[in-house]
Amino acid sequence: MPAVTETLRKTTDQKMKKAIEAMLRDFAALRTGKASPALVENLSVDYYGSPTRLRDIAGITAPEPRLLVIQPWDQSAVKPIEKAILASNLGISPISDGRVVRLPVPELSEERRRDLVKMVKTRAEEGRVEIRSVRREANESAKKAEKDGLCTEDELALATKEIQKQTDEAIKEIDSQLKAKEAELMQV
Repeated sequence: MPAVTETLRKTTDQKMKKAIEAMLRDFAALRTGKASPALVENLSVDYYGSPTRLRDIAGITAPEPRLLVIQPWDQSAVKPIEKAILASNLGISPISDGRVVRLPVPELSEERRRDLVKMVKTRAEEGRVEIRSVRREANESAKKAEKDGLCTEDELALATKEIQKQTDEAIKEIDSQLKAKEAELMQV
């Protein structure tokens, strides 16, 4: 395989992996009825006047399946953390003793589960669109390389075939992750 098409294959693969990773991070932030630090670690907290991610100012643990414990390294951050949690759309009320913030994660209602599944499906479709966009860019780059004389017509055909194969694999990965997340959400 010529250097041009090999480079194109590698960059396409990296971009597709990044799109899948972004989707998985969004999936992890969805509440499934189980306590997970990923639910709150990226919440923006107003810490001394600047927005700071929660994970940067506190330790977050899940000592029980339905409980998150947030222990700020600076006790003055407890109130801003509570405010950030209440302002988020998590639907969880924080309990604080002035030193740590506890988040009891309630069971999800059937209606809420269905709403979350819709959100997950929407995010998966956005992931598929990102993958197709990467495919389009890669195909355009391959055609440009052929036009500029950097690869032959046969190499262009081989490159577009490889790009389509990568696209199919990435979409298959998105579909399997979607299926797993749906099952996790609907599990009572």
